[in-house]
Amino acid sequence: MKHCLPLLIASIALLGCNKKESSTTPAKPLIGFSLADLKEERWQRDRDFFTAKAESLGAEVIVQDASGDPNAQLRQCDALLAKGVKVLVVVPKNADAARPIVLNAHAKGVKVISYDRLIGDSPVDLYLSFDNEKVGEIQAQAIATKVPKGNYLVLKGDPADKNSDMVHAGHLKILQPLIDKGDIKVVAEQSCDKWLRSEALRITADALQKNHIDAIVASNDGTASGAIAALEAKGMAGKIPVSGQDADLIACQYIWKGIQTVTVYKPIKKLAEAAAELAVHAAKGDSLNAQGTQTLQNGEHSVPALFLDPVAVTKENLMETVVKDGFHTEEDVKK
Repeated sequence: MKHCLPLLIASIALLGCNKKESSTTPAKPLIGFSLADLKEERWQRDRDFFTAKAESLGAEVIVQDASGDPNAQLRQCDALLAKGVKVLVVVPKNADAARPIVLNAHAKGVKVISYDRLIGDSPVDLYLSFDNEKVGEIQAQAIATKVPKGNYLVLKGDPADKNSDMVHAGHLKILQPLIDKGDIKVVAEQSCDKWLRSEALRITADALQKNHIDAIVASNDGTASGAIAALEAKGMAGKIPVSGQDADLIACQYIWKGIQTVTVYKPIKKLAEAAAELAVHAAKGDSLNAQGTQTLQNGEHSVPALFLDPVAVTKENLMETVVKDGFHTEEDVKK
């Protein structure tokens, strides 16, 4: 995958040149932002950054929280369309179940931006995310550097989320050559339904009972937290490297204490603000076929995509990344 952050910024700037004149463009374009679940700290931040940026550009945003229910998400998006939104920005709960959202929106002439998670098998107008394979590579490389030989537990993400597959593809780019050499052995590999901490805790506890584990590749900070809870119950926390992603506060605290090895920081303020700018421009009639897009398949459809680069965060650079960016305070991280 190409990494397109500079091009993304440039392409947003260029969008203003593609504006279509229309006397019917409302003073405040209406944008729908549908989120799969607002329970996680990460998605609350996306909501706040996105809404603030869109409103600063003169748009009105209606936020809907599906609370983990893909059927509720479909109903909520239909309701947003009925209210007259010009653009739908969607974080799908279930990639394939979200397909009708795109079809229903297009039937009303409404564009759809698939935000951070890819909607399955549908003509999405734009997929905007971080390079998820790179996330997986960062996770696996950090753990493999600590434990070049030994038994691995791999905690994959939600099987209904296509990002989980992308992250795991990144894992395999690093791990498969070591597996083929016989240096490491994956003694357990399981998906964590809905990215749940409780699922990761259960799977890790079971794996620790059945196997000697030297390293844990966890796909996000929620699953990492579950794995660490299982390790704590055995008095092993800090003795086995664990990866994660999202730079959640608890993960950063674990990293500072030496309990978690790495998280992957995705500067979501940049992602959310880029999505907001693109959505507002699209709502005013601009094209989403901006410079810097690449394409990927989400079934039978080729989807335009823009990717931002993720950042590996360890104890060594914690203060220079998430703290310097204001994502967390030094005081909170060191609690």
